[in-house]
Amino acid sequence: MVDTRHVHPTAARGFGRGAATYSRGRPEFPSEARDSLQDDLGLGPGKTALELGAGTGKFTRLLAATGASIVAVEPVAAMLERLTADFPRITALRGDAQNLPLAPGIADAVICAQAFHWFATPAALAEIHRVLRPGGVLGLIWNVRDTSVDWVAKLTEIMALYEGDAPRYDHGEWRHVFPARGFEPLQERSFAHSHNGAPDQVIVDRVASVSFIAALATAEREHVLDQVRKLIAATPALADAKAVAFPYVTRVYWSRAV
Repeated sequence: MVDTRHVHPTAARGFGRGAATYSRGRPEFPSEARDSLQDDLGLGPGKTALELGAGTGKFTRLLAATGASIVAVEPVAAMLERLTADFPRITALRGDAQNLPLAPGIADAVICAQAFHWFATPAALAEIHRVLRPGGVLGLIWNVRDTSVDWVAKLTEIMALYEGDAPRYDHGEWRHVFPARGFEPLQERSFAHSHNGAPDQVIVDRVASVSFIAALATAEREHVLDQVRKLIAATPALADAKAVAFPYVTRVYWSRAV
C-alpha cells in the first residue's frame, strides 16, 4: 500500500477533484526553463531526472525534451492517472516526498515544478538528498502570478479569502528549509511568461485549479468563480476579449548536493 499520509488534505481533496481543470487552466513553462534544465541542472541523454510532485505532467514535457530518462512521482491518484495517460512511456509512481519509492543515488537531478511548497521539510530534503547521485542537483520551479498587474492582484485577493492553511509559494515558508544540510546555497533565475487563450481557460480555469478553491463545496466554489467572471467583465482589457494574456513570472531555483 502506498504511504501518502504526509500529503496535505487540501492538496489531496483539491487536486483529486480538479485534475482535468488543472491541466486546462495551468500555463505551460517557458523555453528558458528548458534551457535552465540543460545548463544549470545538466540534464540530457544518459541522465536520469526524478520529477517530484509531477501532477498532470505540465513540466514533464520539458523534461522529456532534454532527452533524459524520467521518473515521475505523484501522490494524488487522479493527477497520476492523467499524467500516465498523457506520458505512457515514462516511469510514473505513486508516492510522496518523505517516502520516495526509489533506491539511493538513482537521480542526476530532482525537479519540483509548482510543488515544493507542499513538502518543504527537512525530512523531504533528506529523502531528496538520498536519491540524488553525488553532485546531483535539486531544481525548483514555479510559474508565479504577476500581481504587479492590477487585475491579477484583484484576482489574488478574491482567492486569498479561501486559502486557509494551505502552503503557498508566495508566503515564502518553503525558503525556511534553506540553507540545508547536504546542499549548496540556492541559486535563482527568473523569466517573464504569459498564458494566452480564452478567458474561461486561462483565468477562470486557472482559479478553479487552485487546490483550496477546488476543495470547496460546489456552491461555494461556484460563488468564487462567479466573482472571477464579474472581475473579467469589469476589466476593460479583459471584457469581451476572445483571447487574453495572463502574466506570470517564472522563477527557477537550484542547489547542488554535496
